[in-house]
Amino acid sequence: MRVRSRREGKFPLMAEINMIPLIDVSLVLLIIFMVLTPYLVSTQIKINLPKTVSSSTPDSDPIKVQISAQRTFYVNGQAVLGDDLGGVLKNILQGKPDAVVLIEADSAVPFEFVVKAMDQAKANGAQKLGVAVTVQKAPQAP
Repeated sequence: MRVRSRREGKFPLMAEINMIPLIDVSLVLLIIFMVLTPYLVSTQIKINLPKTVSSSTPDSDPIKVQISAQRTFYVNGQAVLGDDLGGVLKNILQGKPDAVVLIEADSAVPFEFVVKAMDQAKANGAQKLGVAVTVQKAPQAP
């Protein structure tokens, strides 16, 4: 006959760890991070426009697409609505298949407007695209 000790009373010792609550919390945290990450990344990215020391001038007279700080498009100095940009570029590029389209954007303009101008130029026949940068003085050698 076996004698029962105090440990073997009504409640036997549980040797397993319950993993269900841990998995539940982990999945909830994973879902929260997946939902918030695109929002956090898009609001925190700051892009400084490129600066260069040397500059090269294009061989021909480029078609200038300028984007002002007020997000207005200009093609060769003429104001153009954003929706009409593609049509204006198409008319200009029909006679000049090898023309360079040079995009000059104000530093306060969001990058999406530069991409929109590039997409419109490419979709309407531009073979060569360029982005204007600010030219800085070269550092002096000691």
